Amino acid sequence: MIFAVLVLAYVLSQFYRAFLAVVAGDLSADLGLDAAMLGALSAVWFAAFALAQIPVGFALDRLGPRRTIALPLLLAVAGAVLLATASGYAQALAAMALIGLGCSSVLMGGLYLFARAADAHRFAARAAALLGLGNLGNLLSATPLALATEAIGWRASLGTIAGITLLAALLVALVVRDPPPVAPDEARGSGGFLGGLRRILAIRGLWPVLPLVAVGYAVVIAERSLWIAPFFRDVHGFSLAQTGNAALLMAAAMAAGAFAYAPLERLVGEAKRTALLGSLVTAASFLALGAFGHTSAALALGLVAIAGFAGLTYGVLMEHARLFFPPDLIGRGVTFLNLVFIGGAGILQWLSGRVVREGLAAAGPEPTFAALHLGFGALLLGACLVYGIAPSRPKAPGAATLR
Repeated sequence: MIFAVLVLAYVLSQFYRAFLAVVAGDLSADLGLDAAMLGALSAVWFAAFALAQIPVGFALDRLGPRRTIALPLLLAVAGAVLLATASGYAQALAAMALIGLGCSSVLMGGLYLFARAADAHRFAARAAALLGLGNLGNLLSATPLALATEAIGWRASLGTIAGITLLAALLVALVVRDPPPVAPDEARGSGGFLGGLRRILAIRGLWPVLPLVAVGYAVVIAERSLWIAPFFRDVHGFSLAQTGNAALLMAAAMAAGAFAYAPLERLVGEAKRTALLGSLVTAASFLALGAFGHTSAALALGLVAIAGFAGLTYGVLMEHARLFFPPDLIGRGVTFLNLVFIGGAGILQWLSGRVVREGLAAAGPEPTFAALHLGFGALLLGACLVYGIAPSRPKAPGAATLR
């Protein structure tokens, strides 16, 4: 039952980070937004989400996951209601910030529970299951949202989701149970909020991992949450329903990839090699999309599906990086990683909005989206080169396994 409630909350979190791509046309028309403003709306969600990660980690270590998940979800409810009734850009920005804050603790709270309750193997399996099932939110924010928007409008659709979010917050408060506090010998020396952050930043083995953490998820979610619908609409002439189907295809591929990485890691035998392989395939997909995606809608659909499937390295990268954290830093460690994941995504959303706005004004859709996708591929390839020098596991004895 606890797992099911966590899945519901994470489905909503995934929905909120991806729904703008499908409603972009109607929302932009209603609120008078250009591409840069639309990019900023998505970026502020990720920025608020990212900024919340360090206090979320501290709260998980000190307060436990029940309150740390349930209370922020109420902010997401308020944000969804505010966006559904917004009359201008400033209100929409505030609404997306509230939604980002509200979703900020869901995944980390689940991973924290799994880390405290299961051995390393079961942690990976449960994390993969949560990530995979959570991508139902990605699916719901594609064709189903497009159909709902055509039927009742984007505002009523979002209001319905706000009600479901309120239900999820209540279920978390009623069902989730906090694990026992960390034992005194494990907690000794944690150093509080800033001390824990300093200890995380001092782990040199993490340094070459962080560029891929910052870029790997960012390029995939930027495509899925923001640019897939404008790309297929403006370059290939897709209708709203067709762009919803394109987003659905990529979302389904991402869900399949989230499930596939756990068995793939066991087959490959190492988290680092698995993450590197998937990231290289994703980079190649974006480079091909930039070079040839304008020539054929079918080819472009295939490439975004490959990018979605191979690009969901989030879980396996987390599995690799988590090896470097001692028990008393589990909460702050995984939320710091999530800060980098989501912070990178937010920055890329903001930058890409400006790139698209300037490109559309100067050159038109086809060269603009080609440059965007080539840039995504190049960024990811550069991060892979740095990641290649990262250690596969900590060298110091006793440097951390999650229990």
